[in-house]
Amino acid sequence: MWKLGQKVIVVEDKFEQNLPVGEYGYIIAYDRNADNAFDYVVRIPKVNKNFFVPGSDLELEEVLVQEEVDRIEREALIDFALATHNEALFKRIMNGDAVEEEADEEHTVITKPEDFVRQINLKAWI
Repeated sequence: MWKLGQKVIVVEDKFEQNLPVGEYGYIIAYDRNADNAFDYVVRIPKVNKNFFVPGSDLELEEVLVQEEVDRIEREALIDFALATHNEALFKRIMNGDAVEEEADEEHTVITKPEDFVRQINLKAWI
């Protein structure tokens, strides 16, 4: 539950109330009626109206800004990897961190069963 007066952005209009999608607003009240589908009353200054809005139609401004920053950063890294012909960086960006996990699995040392039992016994002794 968000605080009163918090700045939010309308991201959807599930109940087709002609909400101004993409516009910002401020939470001015909670709707605590259990029989109601709406969670908040939001004041949208651009249209000079109050709307009853479910929580799923709203998103915090900070979250949307962070998502946009992450997207721009990823695109810039892809451009850099392509410009410098850095294939490893490009694969890591495109595949996520899965490449690093696979590399860690490849470097595991395979020991003999006797050495493994000796290490376990040593740890158990300590």
